[in-house]
Amino acid sequence: MQQLRQSSINQIDQMNGRQFEEYLSSLYQALGYQTEVTKGSGDFGADLVLKNNGTKIVVQAKRYKNKVGIQSVQEVVGAKRYYDAAHAWVVTNNYFTEPARKLAHANDVLLIDRDLLIKLNAQVNQEKITTRAERYTSN
Repeated sequence: MQQLRQSSINQIDQMNGRQFEEYLSSLYQALGYQTEVTKGSGDFGADLVLKNNGTKIVVQAKRYKNKVGIQSVQEVVGAKRYYDAAHAWVVTNNYFTEPARKLAHANDVLLIDRDLLIKLNAQVNQEKITTRAERYTSN
């Protein structure tokens, strides 16, 4: 399982920004969300808009080689208001700077870093494996 997780994060690290957004869209669909990838420019700070049970969530996706800073949090705070969303998240394949964490806390923004992304990916992969196994054993 660890090898599967490591392989997946290594693949994510090789993606460009748009590929990362599409990957997150697929990941959150697998977790039960309706997803919309926004257009590249003029997205008002949201790369994805998620919906779950009528609740709207805006997501800023950052596939970075370095830690994600305060600007991404500022952008998603603006997006939350623009899209009239209930929640705002920033998702990265890396980690967040301390100022970004402080601003996120002050503005009720959920930060999903590398470690949590690996866990979410593993959860989806495990569910797929379990579903396949159930299909084969139910015959």
